Amino acid sequence: MADATPDAADLDRLPARELHDRAVARAKERRDVGFLWELLRAIPAAAAALGEQDRATFDLLHGLSLLEEFTHAGQGEMAEALRPLYTEYLTRHGMPAERA
Repeated sequence: MADATPDAADLDRLPARELHDRAVARAKERRDVGFLWELLRAIPAAAAALGEQDRATFDLLHGLSLLEEFTHAGQGEMAEALRPLYTEYLTRHGMPAERA
């Protein structure tokens, strides 16, 4: 069972990597393909916000490289740029269940 739904202030104290890991874990628990798709679609905008304009276009061919970027969406500046997405998801759906 997932923990109580956190508020944004609690989540703001967490590192972006932890937010990513928790949001993705919660989406996996819920089998929430919609969130994972939303994350993939948010990566180009996050890249553009980081000044990487050449990565800002989403198209079918770009999708393959997005899958690679998806594996790194919890690291460094990209994780920070995606922080609002992770925070919003966790405040709406709660934290993932603790793993033993």
